[in-house]
Amino acid sequence: MHRRTFLQGAVAGAASLAFPHTSPQEDRDLIPIWSQIERHHDEAVQRLQEWVKQPSIAAENRGVSEGCDLTMRYLRDAGFGQVKKIPTGGQPGIFATLDVGAPKTVGLYFMYDVKQADPAEWSSPPWAAALVERTGLGTVLIGRGAVNQKGPEASFLAALHALRAAGRKLPINLVLVAEGEEEIGSPHFAEIVRREEVLAALRPCVGVFMPSAEQDLDGMVTMTLGAKGVVELEMIASGERWGRGPRHDIHSSNKARVDSPAWHLVEALASLVSPDGNQPSIESFADKARPLSSTERSMIATAAQRLDESVAKKQLGVERWVNDAGWQEALELLMSRPTVNIEGLVAGYTGPGGKTILPHRAVAKIDMRLVPDMQASEALALLRAHLAKRGFKDIEVNMTGGYDPNSTPADAALIRTQTTVYQRHGIEPIVLPRSAGSWPGYVFTGDPLHLAAGHFGLGHGSGAHAPDEYYVIESKNEKVQGIDGAVRSFVEYLYQVAATG
Repeated sequence: MHRRTFLQGAVAGAASLAFPHTSPQEDRDLIPIWSQIERHHDEAVQRLQEWVKQPSIAAENRGVSEGCDLTMRYLRDAGFGQVKKIPTGGQPGIFATLDVGAPKTVGLYFMYDVKQADPAEWSSPPWAAALVERTGLGTVLIGRGAVNQKGPEASFLAALHALRAAGRKLPINLVLVAEGEEEIGSPHFAEIVRREEVLAALRPCVGVFMPSAEQDLDGMVTMTLGAKGVVELEMIASGERWGRGPRHDIHSSNKARVDSPAWHLVEALASLVSPDGNQPSIESFADKARPLSSTERSMIATAAQRLDESVAKKQLGVERWVNDAGWQEALELLMSRPTVNIEGLVAGYTGPGGKTILPHRAVAKIDMRLVPDMQASEALALLRAHLAKRGFKDIEVNMTGGYDPNSTPADAALIRTQTTVYQRHGIEPIVLPRSAGSWPGYVFTGDPLHLAAGHFGLGHGSGAHAPDEYYVIESKNEKVQGIDGAVRSFVEYLYQVAATG
């Protein structure tokens, strides 16, 4: 919905569309907030542009300190009274509170780091934060971090600005934790959350949520009740550690008499999975993997009926699922199967033409996805034991990041609140047991907090981790909200969290 159309509708009484089950007086009370969202639209967009223009890439140690300081400034500007930088063994975290003396408190998870970007692959420079017209979408902001996660996070902060500009007190207290290493597997996030002052602030929370842009192009929302865990690592084979093969690159004619570390790594990788590459073969790796419950299978069956298989295949650029599985089975695999994946594989010369060498070193970047009841530390130990047992003890294994899976019950108040707000917008969300991707929600759902955790937010964006990542600013798709609609959804959400028993 175009923002000006939205404002006109609100003034004419469309606030009741946002809260159809509230009283007329409550509807009228919200109109000043909607007016402030419109009035501060340009300011919100400029804030997001400034944020995207600041690279903050943990993988390259580029701009992360500046990104942390900028995020802290935004939090202070939005009204957070306490904003502290938290040192870790890696990039710093942030701990912030906004206490208005409300009966309830909700937690927020932010990340201020982004993935790498190759400008040669983008139609608009990844750090320019340009506003571009896109057919079928409207005006979008293109830039690294636009939707993952600076766009939704900036929209949430805009909601706080609108409330304050309207002279309204927040209906709920906020506790925020942020990190600058999500895109490298959150190796130090637990250090932030498990500080006693942070734990003490989080314990009273009704749950923790991550601002997101949850709408697909058809306006639909898919809610997930958790996420797979992940282990990210490198496996390195070298002549030095192996004691076989060369200690430096040599002429390939010597392959007749010299072992190859590259082939040694290939053999080790092949031992990790079934011959088709689809089933992990690491001994005991999936022994603790929790199978889908009947309730979860029912969720997936319903989702299979509502989601379009052809759209999913088109988005992924695939024609078949593994083993030619049907649509429902493919969704069940996505939710329930632990995986071992090769992210990247590098050895020797990879430039133009040939270069006849026998490389002394080969590297594979691996991620292992974990389902509930599996643990990242155990998965790593099982991988190392597997390699040692099969004659690959020399292969170096370096874990670069990772964490356990997380799960939240479908009847948790936080989840019911999200559902209520979506339904008020005429959206009956699709619910799935978990995301096949990962985020470090385990620090909230696991020991010692045991809080509900999830994602929320209207609006749309796409291209996370890919070229031309975008976030919709002015929507020309009547089914999808632009940034003002996303801001409004966060206002609604805060009020609903405060009201939900």
